[in-house]
Amino acid sequence: MRAHSTTVDPKCDILSIPDVVLGAGEAMRRREFIAFVGCTVAARPFAARAQQPAMPVIGFLHASSPATYSVFVDAFRLGLRETGYIEGQNVMIEFRWAESHNDRLPALVADLVQRNVKVIVAIPNATALATKAATATIPIVFESGADPVAAGLVTSLNRPGGNITGITNLSVGLIEKQIEIMRQILPNASAFGVLLNPTPKRHFHPSRAGRNRPLQSWASKFKS
Repeated sequence: MRAHSTTVDPKCDILSIPDVVLGAGEAMRRREFIAFVGCTVAARPFAARAQQPAMPVIGFLHASSPATYSVFVDAFRLGLRETGYIEGQNVMIEFRWAESHNDRLPALVADLVQRNVKVIVAIPNATALATKAATATIPIVFESGADPVAAGLVTSLNRPGGNITGITNLSVGLIEKQIEIMRQILPNASAFGVLLNPTPKRHFHPSRAGRNRPLQSWASKFKS
């Protein structure tokens, strides 16, 4: 009977050959290889998680309390969602509330800065000013019911400058322009009536003097 011999390529079949057939060195090499593969497979999920970028964080700072501002917070989240940013999925929001104690603002801002948030939403003026004083690098977005230039938030409406921008209802800055438009519509009018609230309750509304100044300036031009 002719004996048949089989040649085994150790590079291909080393994993399937019993240890008794292999020499001591080959058996050791196989065990090291198996251990290496096992460690690599086990570590792959952790490496994949480690390579994922950290979720950006938005800082939201308000001088009031969440109970009185919940409707606006819902609108804020909705606005983010409409632009593709969904809280908990691709962005995080860190809320800070001063509870109507403006003396807490510096510490609250410092906490957000320390957390290295990507942007800080600061409302209203007092909050925005405290945030502006705390950082010159993190972008700041404010919402103001007064003139941001007069408040010292921005250099001008056209070019805010620095790391701060925002929105304002421009109720003060556009009074004169609004009356000029009315004058163009009614060129023969000799008098205009203006209705103002003499006792605004919300603390960030402009004062009566601030609101009347543009009216007085335009009135002097109108009389001339």
